[in-house]
Amino acid sequence: MADKSMEGLNTFTAQDSATVDASRKLRVAIIGCGWIADAHIKAYLAQPDVEIVAGADLIPGKAAAFFAKHGIEGVKTDYASHKELIDDKSLALDAVSVCTYNRQHAAPAIYALENGINVLLEKPFTVTLDEAVEVMRAEKKSGKVLSIGFQPRLDENMKMIKKIVQSGELGQIYYIQTGGGRRRGIPTPFGTSFIEDATAGIGALGDIGCYSLDMVLNAIGYPKPLTVTGYKSNFFGTDPNYCGYKASKRAEYASKFGVDDFAAAFVRLEGGIILDFRISWAMNMDTPGDTIILVTQGGLLIPSTECWNGTVGGPMKIYHEVCGQQVCTEIPIINMKKGLFDLKIRTFLDAVKNGTPAPVPSSQILYNQAIIDGIAKSAELGHEIEIEIPEI
Repeated sequence: MADKSMEGLNTFTAQDSATVDASRKLRVAIIGCGWIADAHIKAYLAQPDVEIVAGADLIPGKAAAFFAKHGIEGVKTDYASHKELIDDKSLALDAVSVCTYNRQHAAPAIYALENGINVLLEKPFTVTLDEAVEVMRAEKKSGKVLSIGFQPRLDENMKMIKKIVQSGELGQIYYIQTGGGRRRGIPTPFGTSFIEDATAGIGALGDIGCYSLDMVLNAIGYPKPLTVTGYKSNFFGTDPNYCGYKASKRAEYASKFGVDDFAAAFVRLEGGIILDFRISWAMNMDTPGDTIILVTQGGLLIPSTECWNGTVGGPMKIYHEVCGQQVCTEIPIINMKKGLFDLKIRTFLDAVKNGTPAPVPSSQILYNQAIIDGIAKSAELGHEIEIEIPEI
């Protein structure tokens, strides 16, 4: 059913900051200084063994303003591109966070790996499957750590889902329904980089869809996707009357909108598992449904959330039989002591320092990207397609 070689790769526990060897500091740079970089830099600043030494952004002056906003001095930012930053050997970089817009994920990740630098790459992995393959080839050749920014899987509730499913007590998995979405949630408060094809490439499908896919695929061991029938639309994003836009920006945003705001798919996975998926930035519904995993000896229900279904919206429920009686067992929510973004950064740093596997390995997220790529291609062609994944 699942690729056994992938099991156990996401069981990392972040080293407590109190026990971190701060005498050995990792030199880190940030490529892309937009809003997601704020979360990265705050998490890095909380680590005692990190020195942030450089940053780059395509917009002149943006990197310098970014570090000034965070009160960090002495950071080199006079670079016109990621290549100039990486080519500056005086930085002696150990790692980079790639926080660019989607269509710029692959190029800096590949160039950093080719130059022997470890990479934390924000989600989605890339826009296309071919780009993901090229990044992985650079990773394989370099021998460096490449971790993808899927911090929700570090949530103890996500780990509980995996424990339940992989315990085998519920039997054989045969059907999964997952996804999620927002009633009105196209992310224009951050500008138009999320909605323009030239920068984003994919919309809700890659932005929050990748998380929802990872929630279930990671739980079942990331079986290989075989075929997909995909659908996508953008009825809301291209509507100048969309109430989710700032009134003065509605015409501008609608004209620039070039990605999906809704996507759905029917995916066949190795092992006879069917995946029914739907994701939305905007729809006339609070949620497209809870996540359910149907198994021959039981069923697991994961409540949806108001924003997207890449996390747990309430206590999970297991439907099963005990002594011939139908029962429902509730799984309480596990409260996290640490923020997921801090855990994402810490587990990446631990892997770099200790030479251990990436906390979110590309070998798994490749299948996630293959499904996203397949949905987009199938939607454009209007029929089911086979998913073909090149050799790395």
